[in-house]
Amino acid sequence: MPVQPFAASVRHQPPSTGIIDLRGEINAAAEARLSAAYTEAEGRNPPTIVLNFGDVSYINSTGIALIVGLLARARKAKRRLLVFGLSPHYQEIFQITRLADFMTVFQDETSALAGSK
Repeated sequence: MPVQPFAASVRHQPPSTGIIDLRGEINAAAEARLSAAYTEAEGRNPPTIVLNFGDVSYINSTGIALIVGLLARARKAKRRLLVFGLSPHYQEIFQITRLADFMTVFQDETSALAGSK
């Protein structure tokens, strides 16, 4: 299976949510782009940022650590971090690592946006 390079793009859902669409593999190589996307998403100072994992093919332990870093940034700014689009495998990983205790996991974008209000 070929490596899928990481990519991230940011959208804003008025009035108060930034959405980061993630693609490819979240590993050490993703750090700079993931951080830049988060900085862009928080630029409008939304109370909620949503991470879309729908097109993520792989997350390794370093990738989990990067997500924990985003959670720390969000908590420091008193911002909610929500996620959707996790495969069943990564939903289980978020449960095992207790990430799901600190960021709400939704099945799809519609429910995540409803949960961001």
